[in-house]
Amino acid sequence: MLSRREFFATSLFVPFAATAQTRKPNIVLLVADDLGFAEIGVQGSKDIPTPHIDSIAKSGVRFSHGYVSCPVCSPTRAGLMTGRYQQRFGHEFNPGPAAEASSNFGLPLTETTIADRLKSLGYATGMVGKWHLGYKPEFHPMRRGFDEFFGFPGGAHSYLDWKDRGREGNPVMRGTTPVEETTYLTEAFAREATAFIDKNKSRPFFLYMPFNAVHAPLEATQKYQDRFANISDTKRRTFASMMSAMDDAIGKILDKLREHKIEEDSLVFFVADNGGPTPQTTSSNVPLRGFKGQVYEGGIHVPFLVQWKRRLPKGVVYDQPVIALDIHPTAVSAAGGVPGANLDGVNLLPFLTGQNKGAPHDALYWRFGAQWAVRKGDWKLLGLGQSAVELYNLGADLSEKNNLAGSEAAKLKELQTTYDAWNAKNVAPKWRTERQGRGLKKKKKA
Repeated sequence: MLSRREFFATSLFVPFAATAQTRKPNIVLLVADDLGFAEIGVQGSKDIPTPHIDSIAKSGVRFSHGYVSCPVCSPTRAGLMTGRYQQRFGHEFNPGPAAEASSNFGLPLTETTIADRLKSLGYATGMVGKWHLGYKPEFHPMRRGFDEFFGFPGGAHSYLDWKDRGREGNPVMRGTTPVEETTYLTEAFAREATAFIDKNKSRPFFLYMPFNAVHAPLEATQKYQDRFANISDTKRRTFASMMSAMDDAIGKILDKLREHKIEEDSLVFFVADNGGPTPQTTSSNVPLRGFKGQVYEGGIHVPFLVQWKRRLPKGVVYDQPVIALDIHPTAVSAAGGVPGANLDGVNLLPFLTGQNKGAPHDALYWRFGAQWAVRKGDWKLLGLGQSAVELYNLGADLSEKNNLAGSEAAKLKELQTTYDAWNAKNVAPKWRTERQGRGLKKKKKA
């Protein structure tokens, strides 16, 4: 693929603002769950083909430094839906299962979602998949800007058992009515997503498709298991099967756009919600350090792709840091709206078309209980609890192996000041569970 610099040096691509727009673009937001950084083909995967996911990068832009705003599921989704750091409104932690969740868990009703904004711009809005932003009726997707919903409210769900035995309050629902089938859940989600496109093909639509794949439990049907008979490790073979099912589902969604001749006018995002939990599922974050639940790169630096064939360049790798918060203002801007003034995300379109040569963000930030981090340029400062800090130059050390906190005092102070100024505008978490908010355990010296 061409780098961003190589592309703009050789391309005659017409800037976004100078091109006549024949219709508002459809917007499709695909989210993978617990996907490791290295688990798609364009980012190094060798044992699990992902041709449909890879096609988004080949037809558009791959963000080599794409981030999410939290290393776990629900807070990332709160940021994604609002375009705001979720610490601004106290949505800092996962809630736990419905039976254990805090009574006030849910995306605050004071927040405006991307679905709210697009619906106000004349879009049909549909969601298929995992919500994880509130169990109570007032937090239901259809009360948060979505016209239609097919999915489940919680954070994890069986792929084979639609009753999800062992988890109360987490049914698969069509609208507000629980439904039950024997269909493999990833396939059912593909069916519902393509049906939504069929229904709304003649008008602008927003399809939010947050898969539960490849989150545990590791479950796959024989159809997908047979594709990976060469993988001897049972856990890895099932993970590969789940990945392949999700890639197939994404292929069906892209094929449906193509079938209705609306692919050129569709803005399609693909992003993971956090890094992979390698020990639990075998997901690989290579070459990044760390896993889901950590503010090391392996917890927050994720696959992030976008295509809009009529507007964006093809086959470009964009190397400036971006964050999933940017999806909200980018989509609203593409739809002809004006993003809210209080958003932390930015409209990426002028950066991707070459109109703006600068970096989208001066700095990016994370706070997850006792863990926190700030990235400014190539430099990243991490706080890991109990006053422990680490400093890395990601330009030279993306794997975070060489801690420079002891030798770069001025840079450490600069980033600490930057982080403190951001954090002063945040609020306390509205809920937490016993397991959350802990710092990372330091290894004992031998």
